[in-house]
Amino acid sequence: MTDSTSSPKTAPKKEGGTFEDLPLHSKLRQGIQEIGYRIPTPIQQGTIPHAVLGRDIIGTSQTGTGKTAAFLLPILERLLEEPRGQIHALVLTPTRELALQAEGFLRKLAGHTHLRGAAVYGGVGMVDQERALRGGAEVIIATPGRLLDHMSRGYVNFHGLRILVLDEADRMLDMGFLPDVRRILQRLPRDRQTLLFSATMPPEVVSLSREFLRDPKMVQVEERTVAAVGVTHLALPVPSHLKTDLLTELLRDEMMSSVLVFARTKHRADHLARQLLHRGVNASVIHGNRSQSQRVRALEGFRTGEFRVLVATDIAARGVDVKDVSHVVNFDVPHEPETYIHRVGRTARAQQRGDAYTLVMPEEESDLARIEKLIGMKIDRARIPGFRYDAPRVSGPGPSPHRPRQRYPRDYPPRRARRQGRR
Repeated sequence: MTDSTSSPKTAPKKEGGTFEDLPLHSKLRQGIQEIGYRIPTPIQQGTIPHAVLGRDIIGTSQTGTGKTAAFLLPILERLLEEPRGQIHALVLTPTRELALQAEGFLRKLAGHTHLRGAAVYGGVGMVDQERALRGGAEVIIATPGRLLDHMSRGYVNFHGLRILVLDEADRMLDMGFLPDVRRILQRLPRDRQTLLFSATMPPEVVSLSREFLRDPKMVQVEERTVAAVGVTHLALPVPSHLKTDLLTELLRDEMMSSVLVFARTKHRADHLARQLLHRGVNASVIHGNRSQSQRVRALEGFRTGEFRVLVATDIAARGVDVKDVSHVVNFDVPHEPETYIHRVGRTARAQQRGDAYTLVMPEEESDLARIEKLIGMKIDRARIPGFRYDAPRVSGPGPSPHRPRQRYPRDYPPRRARRQGRR
């Protein structure tokens, strides 16, 4: 850098300190300050000093540890003096939500620079994306399938590519995207910097890193084995046929202002959202079978408070980044204890407090016991005063015994989504 306001790219400093201690241009520090960040997370401290020097990186960290900024800030730092009008950086990410989230974050960080970013993902039209790929953005954040669609049309030019990021590599493996990723990588310039981020390192991801990375710097952040600080945990034993009734009863509490509810499958998520709407609860749902426009509307409505409750599956929720979630409710106890940690970490962010309620059927007690062993604490059991735990099972969906039946929008969810949810 020749600009006197930039930081010299010298040997990385030891971990600790603030963003002022990292080798980042003053224009980027302005964006960081406006977002409100001050202290870098461990993955940012370990990654940024090496990445701005052009080093390949393998970063292992869980969702929610700040890795998006860990790769976006080095990208922006390295591209500040590059010419406009061609693609210099490509970020591959598994879901549309993560692509949109990263693109929005890049826009804020790059607000005082000339750099532009664009998200490329399926489920929407291709015209604006084509324009970005033809030179309308210097940083492209894309899902593999949609990017291959564009590449097959012959107008995508990666000759000027300098930086590649593989985000959530293990999730791309789980979702079957690794063959698409390999096809993309084989058509990119070999002389580039590559940053790979993954929560875990299964053999297929290790093989990918050995094939496409050069002498990478390993940056490992220990997996969180305890739930987020500030979370109050509570287990609510309940018979299976009364789960929805108990959740409805909980939602009478006005303090439950922004509630993320986890269901195990797409079908259960759809069914639960419909039941909540029947009972007058302002709810929406997000999962893999919903269209892009439906997912965006659900997320925006939840962020703005239009929807008080968002019902989600675990995979879809990886793209949910909402700061003020007051409560997380595990409608279904997760089979994997680590999933519980990721779920409840959606509340009590930014040094706030939050509550995590888990509705436990008798047959789910063993799963809850494994969660307690992982987090190293016994979760208190509780009963809700006045709730009819002895209410008999009734045939059909029926209204809640605790709230009068109310109508819900006839087109929610659309018939197509309902058919897909049953598959």
